[in-house]
Amino acid sequence: MAQLALPALAELHDVLEEYKEGAAKFIGMPDTVLYCSLHDPVTPCPSGYNTNKAVSLWGNSGRMEMTASKFMDIQRAIQPDWFQCISDGDTISGEAGRKRAKKSVDRSLSFLDVCLQLLEKSPELQGSVMFGAIEGGDILEERLRSARETAKRPVGGFLLDGFQGCAMARETKLKLIASVTAELPEDKPRIIHGVGKPDEVLECIERGVDIFESFFPFQVTERGCALVFSYDCHPDPEAAVLEQNGAQDLERNGAEDNRDEISKADPEMTPFEIFLKDKRYHDDFGPVLEGCTCYCCQRHTRAYVHHLLVTNELLAGVLLMMHNFQHYFSFFSAIRDALRDNKLDQLKKCVFKQVLQGPTNAKPGQ
Repeated sequence: MAQLALPALAELHDVLEEYKEGAAKFIGMPDTVLYCSLHDPVTPCPSGYNTNKAVSLWGNSGRMEMTASKFMDIQRAIQPDWFQCISDGDTISGEAGRKRAKKSVDRSLSFLDVCLQLLEKSPELQGSVMFGAIEGGDILEERLRSARETAKRPVGGFLLDGFQGCAMARETKLKLIASVTAELPEDKPRIIHGVGKPDEVLECIERGVDIFESFFPFQVTERGCALVFSYDCHPDPEAAVLEQNGAQDLERNGAEDNRDEISKADPEMTPFEIFLKDKRYHDDFGPVLEGCTCYCCQRHTRAYVHHLLVTNELLAGVLLMMHNFQHYFSFFSAIRDALRDNKLDQLKKCVFKQVLQGPTNAKPGQ
């Protein structure tokens, strides 16, 4: 499965339209399940540009106004397996009131109705599934209205939109998600944008979310960090010793104070990662994560990645991305196993313990 953001594809609209065989084949991934989202999850969108007739997207060429008709024209050229319907999700600034939340729901439902009509008349999209967006900002009544009205439409699934960023308080966010999913049919998937931290992922799963974006490992890589968190519910005794030793090493190296300093410099850094650009890794000749089977950990050391980072070598990002994505996807594999075996509570305890303790040198899955 691959996610592509609409702004990048919109700039290729003419090319894809002439190609006629869809974006997946065009980019050399014909067997990929292609999801097209309205925005790139790691690119902030300026606020205040949406209207009753169009939603603004931001690409390399600047702002693009996207009407429902133009949106569906581009989707016909892309031919995705599933895609997010155009919607007005501009309610995450923290200053959006009840009136603005109501307007976002009204606009999104109007866009959805037009797009569903156009979808029915589009032979190129008969194999594609449209997801309706649940909007409404932080106003519970509007969120519930959006969920109920969208669920009445013939959509293939639901996007819980507007929860990205830090504008909304965590408890408010979780309460809204739980309330919204309770109104949605259980036989259709729910995806959320902008939620990727392991602890937040588990909390959202408990509240009925099915699908998440994988932008988080990219963000971790961009700040020169490596994911090293544990996701094993029942570590064996040897693993417990390793974890304890890792915690002691962390304390000996003054890593807790170091994390505080890094957090001040980069407030986005989480307890699930280590900052490999830090000078204490310049003579650390162990792998990024002991026991990890990714190319980076099998072939290179923390000291080497540290050297690449401080000298601004592009290879640093390549190696970190390999490691971070493998670790993150393995975490989701552990989630699926925990759900199957009814052990999500144990997995949650394991992950939340690390929010307080910070990362250790435990092996993957331990």
